[in-house]
Amino acid sequence: MVFGADRPFRLIVTGGGTGGHTYPALTAVRTLQSRLTAQGVGLEVLWVGKADSLESRVAEAEGIAFTSVATGKIRRSKNPVKLVSPSNVADMSRVPLGVLQARKAINSFRPHVVLATGGYVAVPVGVAATRLCRVPLVVHEQTVRLGLANRTLAGTATRVAVSSESTLPLLPESVRTAAVVTGNPVRPEVFTGQGAKAVEALGLDGFDRRLPTLYVTGGAQGSQQINHLVRDVLPWLVDRANVIHQCGPDNVTELRQATVHLPATGAGRYHLAGYVGAELPDVLALADVVLSRSGAGTIAELTALGKPAVFVPLASSAGNEQVHNARHLADHGAALALIDDVSAERLREAVAPLLADPGLRSAMAERARTLGRPDAAERLVDVVLAAAGA
Repeated sequence: MVFGADRPFRLIVTGGGTGGHTYPALTAVRTLQSRLTAQGVGLEVLWVGKADSLESRVAEAEGIAFTSVATGKIRRSKNPVKLVSPSNVADMSRVPLGVLQARKAINSFRPHVVLATGGYVAVPVGVAATRLCRVPLVVHEQTVRLGLANRTLAGTATRVAVSSESTLPLLPESVRTAAVVTGNPVRPEVFTGQGAKAVEALGLDGFDRRLPTLYVTGGAQGSQQINHLVRDVLPWLVDRANVIHQCGPDNVTELRQATVHLPATGAGRYHLAGYVGAELPDVLALADVVLSRSGAGTIAELTALGKPAVFVPLASSAGNEQVHNARHLADHGAALALIDDVSAERLREAVAPLLADPGLRSAMAERARTLGRPDAAERLVDVVLAAAGA
């Protein structure tokens, strides 16, 4: 197909519910926009998602047209009886309506391709695209194993973009021919960080730059599990490292109490923050080691940057995906993972060698970097354009 300023490329993007599905989609849209603008080609985007959701708010903030469809969420259970619970049955009964609404949106917008990044909202849109509208569908998976929504769509997708080579053997044989490894798109601003700016912006005057810096994060809302692990080893930790601890806005007061008995020098090496926003790229640049959950977005950023990490997976993550993610990196020597024994003593055993040995940190960083794909967004855009015949 030939595109230009007067014949724009039209993309429908769907996926959301969490940042892990939403932000890779947004990064792909931004990257596609930059690519096409440089070529003198216009871009029209419609985001199809759930009403009053993260993806609807992101689309509005970015000036992307948005329409909603009915969705149905499957509540997973090892007990087959619970799979047919009233809530599951009620939700799944909404999917056919969502498919019809998606078909209407697709037929009206006439996209050249649909990009689905997961989450249950992607299912009706992907089904409508392939089964009813015959529009090329690109499915993108952020984690090592396909999520439930993407497993549902993979069999009819034009291309299945995955984040890791390790995903390929886990795919059904019928899907492997459509699979391509792109990596997980990482926000470009992550690569622009400068450690000195973090020191200035956060007022880290008490940090001892001869010591390594540990960045602790449990996500935007914080993690009680990670917070308590750090609290329980804090006196030991600040003897060996500077610590930036992003604990979640609701947890600051509780954790502030843990610093009361620290000596002045130790307290000066501990910076507690409810939330780290625009400073995050600079904080990551400053960090020598990261302690965090192992969501797909975090994995993508830390491997692209080549950061040694200790992961404490969220045990309740959908499909146990965070455990799979963490174990994948640990198996390659690119991180450490606290999975079965998640205790303060185990954390201390894991972190101590990394803080003490720059060579160990350097080796782990290099192995992490080999698994990272900083050009993932460009690769995914290549796949999207190829699927559309552009």
